[in-house]
Amino acid sequence: MSAALREAICHVGASLYARGYVHASAGNISVRLPHGGFLITPTDACLGTLDPASLAELDPQGQQLSGARASKTWALHRRIYAAEPEAHCVLHTHATHLVALTLAGVWHADDIVPPITPYFVMKVGHVPLIPYHRPGDPAVADLVAQRIATAQAASTPLRAVMLDRLGPTVWHGSPAEASAVLEELEETARLWLMTRPAPLAPDQIEDLRVHFGARW
Repeated sequence: MSAALREAICHVGASLYARGYVHASAGNISVRLPHGGFLITPTDACLGTLDPASLAELDPQGQQLSGARASKTWALHRRIYAAEPEAHCVLHTHATHLVALTLAGVWHADDIVPPITPYFVMKVGHVPLIPYHRPGDPAVADLVAQRIATAQAASTPLRAVMLDRLGPTVWHGSPAEASAVLEELEETARLWLMTRPAPLAPDQIEDLRVHFGARW
């Protein structure tokens, strides 16, 4: 199981890098392990050239067991896993259009982009903005956990948050699913910056809830 998860992380990292969703040594990926710990990419690693054997393995308390030194964002990943039982992969990048959106001004602090396409509503959902903190600041983990809890209480669970001036953090059941959320979110930000269309109407969103179980 661990070997397959290591390969999945490296495959998604290479795919995102090849298509320009990540650059240089920006970004990190983790997966939850069956025993409760997790694997995470090393600090300052290029996601395009990951080595499965070098991925850091951490125990449930965040103590490193093996591999290269873990990404400085490991505390955020750990809090997301603790807050969201459905999360089995967490992925963070510095996606260009999403970072540009925070610089230009997001749509709303609770929704960085409006619901402009059906697949954004169905595959991503609400994405709140987390105020700027320096990279790796442990305070971010608290803010993200609070946002997750608030969304769960409202029966609109999150799959992503946006760290102001840094980039999106997304989560899902597997590396491939988390990557799909990231890609849909980045492309929606690109469309929004390009065209500024009107959001879908409430009845159109309700139709997506009824037919596809959209969590909006």
